[in-house]
Amino acid sequence: MHQIKVANIKIDIVRKDIKNMHLAVYPPKGRVRIAVPLRVDEEALRFFVISKLPWIKNQQRKFSGQERETAREYISRESHYLFGQRYLLNVIENEGSNKIVLHKRKIDLYTKKSTTALQRQSIMNEWYRRELKRIIPHLLAKWEKKTGVHASEWGVKLMKTKWGSCNREAKRIWLNLELAKKPITCLEYIIVHELVHLLERRHNDLFLHYMASFMPKWKSHREELNRLPVGHAQWSY
Repeated sequence: MHQIKVANIKIDIVRKDIKNMHLAVYPPKGRVRIAVPLRVDEEALRFFVISKLPWIKNQQRKFSGQERETAREYISRESHYLFGQRYLLNVIENEGSNKIVLHKRKIDLYTKKSTTALQRQSIMNEWYRRELKRIIPHLLAKWEKKTGVHASEWGVKLMKTKWGSCNREAKRIWLNLELAKKPITCLEYIIVHELVHLLERRHNDLFLHYMASFMPKWKSHREELNRLPVGHAQWSY
């Protein structure tokens, strides 16, 4: 990988054995990356970048203006979210095992007095993982039926720059752990997005046609997801 600079914008260039150039702008700081076919020369590459400058700058403005959560300390009366609903954290120190109990408006976190903020975060993340894994099978079955696409495997993991990903060859999809904090409609949008990628790899007209056919309001769900405050070191989709 090497870099070029166009209009004071640094761009990471990755050359691959592919047919077309693929441009991406990554949050949170608007890093730009282009996957370039081996045969494309430097002049054609720069012309392509210049033609995309308005779009690149627009994406970078969106990321710079997106609201971000403050870093969490995992202390009592701190706000935390589950599927778009706000709860107050209530830390209860005890000598028993770590556990989380969900109430109507609060989350009780039972933990030993000696636990650090990082350890409490880990406990919360495992709870979020269980909550996601509890509802994903139903949602996945629902959208597999509507799309006619079946994922052979799925999993949950914390990702820094994506809400989801898929491996077309293995028919495996991954969903970001942070989706446990977002409204369920946002989770469903990402599920559909990744299922459609099993039909079409790129974000081209065919991909957009599939999205509109299976989930007519997908754009509003995407906008809702990208409007919501993102994590302390997080992204957009």
